Amino acid sequence: MKTYKNIEEFKNIENPVVTTGTFDGIHLGHRTILNRLKEIAARNKGETVLLTFFHHPRMVLYPDENNLKLLNTQDEKIKLLEKTGIDHLVTIPFTKEFSRLTAIEFVRDILVNKIGVKKLVIGYNHHFGKNREGTLEQLKEYAPTYGFEIEEIPAQDVDNVNVSSTKIREALLKGDVQTANSYLGYDYFLTGNVIKGSRVGQTLGFPTANIVVEEKYKLIPADGVYAVKAKLNGKVHNGMLNIGVRPTLNPDGPDHGKNKKSIEINIFDFNDDIYNHRLTVSFRARIRDEKKFDDLEALKKQLLIDKEKSISLLA
Repeated sequence: MKTYKNIEEFKNIENPVVTTGTFDGIHLGHRTILNRLKEIAARNKGETVLLTFFHHPRMVLYPDENNLKLLNTQDEKIKLLEKTGIDHLVTIPFTKEFSRLTAIEFVRDILVNKIGVKKLVIGYNHHFGKNREGTLEQLKEYAPTYGFEIEEIPAQDVDNVNVSSTKIREALLKGDVQTANSYLGYDYFLTGNVIKGSRVGQTLGFPTANIVVEEKYKLIPADGVYAVKAKLNGKVHNGMLNIGVRPTLNPDGPDHGKNKKSIEINIFDFNDDIYNHRLTVSFRARIRDEKKFDDLEALKKQLLIDKEKSISLLA
């Protein structure tokens, strides 16, 4: 897959078969569209082009009112799309200026003049252009004038998948990673840098790695304890992860001292020094809520239970 950081980098190709959208999550609904895109391209001896945007339009247009979190960082999105087998990924930096393009300007200046679209594959409820004024019906009007064809994905094909990025976000914010994973078609994951923590877990026999996710817009699932897979240096390990404020170790609240909400993973049967390494964590199941225990001994007993449950879920 060839990637382009802006529309100006894109070079003319023969017979481009194009779709466009934000594609946050690259979930099963998106894959329905991308699979159709590849089928049409193969049938027409063309090359597939996905035109997408960064940042998400809502984050640019409503920065003060919108607390939207995304399922993928830009790097994660690219890696997921590489696995789908599309030929070209064009990312347009979304700005307020770009948002002012009318529907006809978007079609003429971007799809036709820059991409050279021959076939446009689009969902039945797609909107585009300034104030989302552009519709599928308008595209059908523009197509003969600008020399491209429209291939609509029927409503029933999209509805049968019954999935959306919004549904996935809602599930993750409730801690329901199993539902989210069933919509995504893969285990939800995050990647971050390992930093030094308080090392209390070491004294309990459960050493933890503290993970910091740099991208503030990345959605972090609900607080609680999860059974997870951890990928480090190409190897995958089983583990359990806590998201929250560590109430047993931090009785005065999340803002006391240096203690704030954290993401901590205990990798099973693993004692290597991994500070400053990049770690990818995939969520398999949520075990329980985060809770405050009377003392460290009670916490340790619960951690033993959590580990056994995690091992069972990850088997």
